[in-house]
Amino acid sequence: MDASNIRIIENPVICQSLVLLRDKATDSQSFRLAARKISRILLYEASKNLPLAVKEIETPITKCRVKDISDDINIIISPILRAGLIFTDEAIDILPNACIRHIGMFRDEQTLKPVWYYNKLPAEIDNPFSTYVYITDPMLATGNSMLEAVRLYAEKNIPVKNIKSLNIIAAPEGINLLHREFPELEIITAAVDERLNDKGYIVPGLGDAGDRMYNTVAEQIKV
Repeated sequence: MDASNIRIIENPVICQSLVLLRDKATDSQSFRLAARKISRILLYEASKNLPLAVKEIETPITKCRVKDISDDINIIISPILRAGLIFTDEAIDILPNACIRHIGMFRDEQTLKPVWYYNKLPAEIDNPFSTYVYITDPMLATGNSMLEAVRLYAEKNIPVKNIKSLNIIAAPEGINLLHREFPELEIITAAVDERLNDKGYIVPGLGDAGDRMYNTVAEQIKV
């Protein structure tokens, strides 16, 4: 696994939140809160690639020159439904001018391949070279869904260096799949776990993020 384009963000808040996410006894409300805390930190880290512009403003004391996010760019937050939505509220707070573009895929449990059911992207994207995309999904497991999402934006002529994959937990298999086709894609995550099991779940992981987040757990996942 090439670590050159993987950014693992670790600090005490993330470590504490990961404990809650991994613990099978954590209820849905506490799970969502922990996931939001991590998603906010990952978004802050991801936004470091946004270009800045110098502006002049007036404080209550005097005029001064300041740095601000450039007005000449487009920012897209693209959550993969449904679990990727946990990033959305945090993203709107941090980047209020961002456009939210939902992508709907679910995993076929037999083939582990993504099945499309929703795509909110326009036919064309204005100024693709000035567009910055953050694709969000708590779990980068097989990587199939994220790969399809990255392809979707790359086909709109957005440079892959402007696209980020934001994931709370990633598996080596998913990372390798993405980097085989898009070696320049940066993956920003809070943890890289050991492996996938034969059902495509991350080990040790945290189970099904969407089910735990939205309190729809049907049965205990067996590793």
